[in-house]
Amino acid sequence: MLLQKICREFVVFCSCKLTSMIAPNDHENEVDRIENLKSYNILDTLPEKDYDDITRIAAEICGMPIALISLIDDKRQWFKSHIGLSTTQTPKEYAFCAHAINESNEPFIIQDARKDDRFHDNPLVTGAPNVIFYAGVTLKSQNGLPLGTLCVIDNKPNLLSQSQINSLSALSNQVMNILELRKNKFLLEDALKSLEEKNQDLERFAYVAAHDLKSPLINISSLAELFIEDNKEIIGDESLEMLKLILNSSDNLRGLVEGLLEYSKSDTIIKEKKTSINLEDLIQQVEGLFNYDHKIKMKLNTSLVDVKANKTVVNQVLINLVSNAIKYNDKDEVAIDITVSESSTHYQFYVKDNGPGIALANQKKIFKIFEKLVNYDKFGRTGHGIGLATVKKIVEKSGGTVKVDSQLGEGAKFSFTIKK
Repeated sequence: MLLQKICREFVVFCSCKLTSMIAPNDHENEVDRIENLKSYNILDTLPEKDYDDITRIAAEICGMPIALISLIDDKRQWFKSHIGLSTTQTPKEYAFCAHAINESNEPFIIQDARKDDRFHDNPLVTGAPNVIFYAGVTLKSQNGLPLGTLCVIDNKPNLLSQSQINSLSALSNQVMNILELRKNKFLLEDALKSLEEKNQDLERFAYVAAHDLKSPLINISSLAELFIEDNKEIIGDESLEMLKLILNSSDNLRGLVEGLLEYSKSDTIIKEKKTSINLEDLIQQVEGLFNYDHKIKMKLNTSLVDVKANKTVVNQVLINLVSNAIKYNDKDEVAIDITVSESSTHYQFYVKDNGPGIALANQKKIFKIFEKLVNYDKFGRTGHGIGLATVKKIVEKSGGTVKVDSQLGEGAKFSFTIKK
């Protein structure tokens, strides 16, 4: 009987000595978990201060020599931050954190790994870094899937107070906040890149379509004018009126096409080099474009002789604003005052007219493309709502702003800035 008892105890003893460490099971949603982890684009990135600060605080609060932010990949645990440990990764089968993510609702705490069947002969326990005490809080994404842990480690048995456990949990939440911000940043950058590509494609299409339409429209207008001139004596009034409608429609459409071309070319315009622009010469050139057909009085108010800016940008904006001041003016003589000043960073332009003014409710609307306040200008021509949208686009892409101040019956004062 005594011999049998000794034999049984020897078998039990041998069985205990032969028991090896228990490798962690895969998470119940392992495929989704790995895919979710990769969506953060964090694996194998360089060390970052925000994460290292958190692990330092965790080590200090818990009084531990080692603190880690550990992310569990399919075959390894990789450390985004590792305080008190030189290595950056270990095999997954040795990872305490791979066990911890399967206990994601509570902190995973091992007081003495040498006495735990899962870890007693783990190489990380029997050799460096000699993990004896381990406490890890799961890093859980917004969809509830665990990515890894924030953990602290000691090479001797230890305990954590409830206050320390609460602090470790709070710090793990901050790790996830940083990871979510990182993920959202990448998503936003991808969305912006996609939107920019779509905008470029749309503007390229608008340019090509407008350019290809322009020549046929010019031909239609020219042929209609020639036909009317050569045959106005022999065609009836009704036919003549129809031809004039065709001519007006083609002219209106050509105006729309030219507006789209100007709008689509604005990105190219702003890339031109800055040059010195004499302001007196500039205003005389702009005035000369309109004085032939219209009665206007233009005045320049400035103490500056010249400005250094993109000449095409300044020209384009002034021509649009002066053209509008003429087309929508209700006076016999159009008066336009142009004032130019400067700050340390920008040139400031003001274009004031003596027109009917713009109601406050419409002062933001006029800068939106295809928005029109009236169907016809004072010459009976249809506007297209592109000019001021082009002005806004050019000015803002040149580092400036544009706005209008106006009251009905008191004219309008447009102001825009151009970055030096």
